[in-house]
Amino acid sequence: MSHSTIHLVDASLYIFRAWHSVPAEFFDADDQPVNAVYGFTRFLLDLLERARPSHCGIAFDESLTSSFRNAIYPEYKANRELPPEQLKLQFGYCQRIAAALGLRVLADTSYEADDLIGSVVHALRPQQFRAVIVSADKDFGQLIGEHDLLWDFSKNQSWDSTGVKERLGVHPHQVADYLALTGDAIDNIPGVAGIGAKTAATLLAHFGSLDGIYSRIEEIPFLRFRGAAAAYTKLKAGAALARLSRSLTGIACDCPVPQQAASFERGKPDLADVEGLLEQLRFGPLTRSRIRALT
Repeated sequence: MSHSTIHLVDASLYIFRAWHSVPAEFFDADDQPVNAVYGFTRFLLDLLERARPSHCGIAFDESLTSSFRNAIYPEYKANRELPPEQLKLQFGYCQRIAAALGLRVLADTSYEADDLIGSVVHALRPQQFRAVIVSADKDFGQLIGEHDLLWDFSKNQSWDSTGVKERLGVHPHQVADYLALTGDAIDNIPGVAGIGAKTAATLLAHFGSLDGIYSRIEEIPFLRFRGAAAAYTKLKAGAALARLSRSLTGIACDCPVPQQAASFERGKPDLADVEGLLEQLRFGPLTRSRIRALT
C-alpha cells in the first residue's frame, strides 16, 4: 500500500544553528537583531524547494522550563542556558514566517517539539502517512517506523529503522530504554552511572527492554560479555535513576495536536502577510522572489 508523506521539522534546532552561524548583521525595522530569523527562513525555503512537501508541520519548543518532564525531574535540562531576550523575539518571528509560508505551526507550553512531532506521527500513521522527521536529534529514532525517515537536512543524511539500528546499536522501539541506561548529558538525564553505549546495546539485545533487564537482572553476571559483573552492580545501584530516566526519555505521543491529515496540508504563502513581515524584517528582494516562486 502506498503512503503519503508528511514532513515534520524540529524548528528549534535550525533556529539555534542560525543564531550561532549567521552573522549578527541583520536587523528589523526596530533595530532588533534578526539573524536567526534570516537563517531559519533560508532553511525553510531550501526545504520547501528541495522536498516540495504536500503536508508539513513545524514544531517549536515553548516548554524550556515548563515541560511535563520538569515536574518529574526539576533538574531536567537545567544545565542549558535559557535563550537570551534577543533570541526570544526571533522565535516569535520564526513562527510567523512559517505560518505565512502556509505551514502548520505546532507549539505548546507543556510539551516539547519532540512530543508534538511524535503525536502527529502516531495520529497520521493509521491514515497511511509516512513521516520524514527533519532533525539531527538521535532521540527521534524511537519514532521511526517501517516507512519513516529521520533526515538531517544540513548534512543530507537520513536514517530509516535499519539506519537507526546501525547508528545507535538498538532498534527504534528500544531507543528510549537505551537513553535511560546511558543517560543524555545534553538534556541532563542521569541514566545509570557507568553504563555506556556498548553495554546498553548489549543488554537490550539480550533482554529486549529496560523492564526485561530489571526483571531478569540476576542473570547479568553470567552473561558472556566483558564487564558483565560490573554492569550488574551498576544496574542494581542505579535502578531508581534508570526508572526516573525512562520517564524522561520517552517521547509523548498523546499531545493535543490536529488529528487529521488535512490540517497539515501545505497552503500557498499569504503574500500580503509575507510582504508586511519581510518589510518589518528588512529582508531583501532575493528572499521575496523565492517566496513568490512557491505560489
